[in-house]
Amino acid sequence: MEIDIIIFVLLVFMAIAALIAVETKNLLSSVISLGAVGFGLSMAFLFLRAPDLAIVQIAVEVVLLIFLIRATISRDTIPETGRIRWWGLAFVLLLMAGVLVFGYFAFHDLGNFGEPIISAVKSTPSNLYLREGLEKTGAANIVTSIILDYRAYDTLGEATVLFTAIIGALAILRSRTKTDKGERKK
Repeated sequence: MEIDIIIFVLLVFMAIAALIAVETKNLLSSVISLGAVGFGLSMAFLFLRAPDLAIVQIAVEVVLLIFLIRATISRDTIPETGRIRWWGLAFVLLLMAGVLVFGYFAFHDLGNFGEPIISAVKSTPSNLYLREGLEKTGAANIVTSIILDYRAYDTLGEATVLFTAIIGALAILRSRTKTDKGERKK
């Protein structure tokens, strides 16, 4: 029950940070709020006992946050309109409330952490890994055998997300393009 409350608080925190990121007119504040959503998600992954996802999420968040902050510091403009779009804010709040209610019921139905879904089943994946890991993979380290043999596609996906984020940020933040160099010489 205690973990449910922590996850719910993290969901509320992420929803508020996402709302701030969408509604603020200051680009830097929006980027920082978006980073708070990502770090809240990585904390949720930790509480859900998925440290591999939490590490990838933090790595992606740190890299993207650094690049996005650098990109927005010089481009930050604050438009003065004096008009608030209440219908847009109401829609976002209603959507966030729906996501929170759905998230609450989804996490409520998960059950207690550490207990198998079906307690009568003795062939859970963790038991299979421990029982047959050395024999099937040949790796003495069970963690390495799980990451590189049993969950290789998952690990490949995490590495792909990380490197794609880095390459995308570098492509966006490239200061000089070929056309800029050619135009400066003229």
